[in-house]
Amino acid sequence: MQINSKSYSHSQKAKVGVLICNLGTPTAPTKQAVRPYLKQFLSDPRVVEIPRLVWWFILNVIILNIRPAKSAQAYKKVWTDRGSPLAFHTAEQAQLLGDRLQGLYGDRIQVEWAMRYGQPSIETKTRQLIDGGVDKLLVLPLYPQYSATTTASTFDALAADFKQRRWLPQLRFVTQYHDHPNYIQAIADSVRRYREVHGSADKLVFSYHGVPLRYLHQGDPYHCQCLKTSRLVAENLGAEESDVITTFQSRFGRAKWLQPYTEATLKSLPATGVESVQVICPGFSSDCLETIEEIDEENRDYFLEAGGQSFAYIPALNASEDHIQFLTQLVGEQTQGWLDQQEETQEQIDKRAERAQRCLHNQ
Repeated sequence: MQINSKSYSHSQKAKVGVLICNLGTPTAPTKQAVRPYLKQFLSDPRVVEIPRLVWWFILNVIILNIRPAKSAQAYKKVWTDRGSPLAFHTAEQAQLLGDRLQGLYGDRIQVEWAMRYGQPSIETKTRQLIDGGVDKLLVLPLYPQYSATTTASTFDALAADFKQRRWLPQLRFVTQYHDHPNYIQAIADSVRRYREVHGSADKLVFSYHGVPLRYLHQGDPYHCQCLKTSRLVAENLGAEESDVITTFQSRFGRAKWLQPYTEATLKSLPATGVESVQVICPGFSSDCLETIEEIDEENRDYFLEAGGQSFAYIPALNASEDHIQFLTQLVGEQTQGWLDQQEETQEQIDKRAERAQRCLHNQ
């Protein structure tokens, strides 16, 4: 079935659309809301590469009958009056980025945000942008490091939507920005600002979301890009190699995942004489369950219970000035040739619409 663009008008102004995307979140910290979110997430073959029939049984018979209640309890710990942290941070990023871009380019550019899993969906926001006159679309997944489990999955959702559309806009898709100088600078500056107030620590720990080890062996560049991000940030800070550690969190299941594991590392550091750590998560563009509850609560306890004296989590970039400035620069780079063209005048738009009407009348 083809999705027709019935709302399109030849008299509307052509626009550039920017769609920023993040992973997703349930709509409420309840078992009833978490279950469909987890089902959509864990049903994605990009996320879990297990034969479908076997995984269907594991997911539907075991996981979805146990995990939603446990996950709901974790979400309750991070939920706020504004709702899910991931959702309101992403919404604020889109709002501020849109304001900044419209200040530069006027109403020729429109920014929206979507989630790969849950709401608002990529399909919904893509339709909204196209119906609003967008004929050139930049999709920016907020994953600095590329992984098939995140970036490619976002492209899958976009492709599935486009596959149904009769008319497609020009498309550009950002696959990664793990080593972009302005992104590295923003991360490093966030560490500097934190340390200006709180001082330094014995170790700076970079914690990234983990993926199964076999994905690396199958060609996923995520591990290498995480290591490069850590190295570049450390160099920017002037840190010695011995001052920093790169780890991977959020392991799920019994298979080997990328190592060293964040949890095991933090439990072991006090025995080596490390009394204080500062942890930063450069793979997360927004604070969320994995940074607030898993790092700043669960892993904080592991380190302190093991004998550590001081644990500090350095927040994600969220909607900080540095982050919005970087995203503005990135969008400008990725839309070259789109926004530097002279904007159509109203007279030109009217003539275009008039010509279109004559063509339609002759059919």
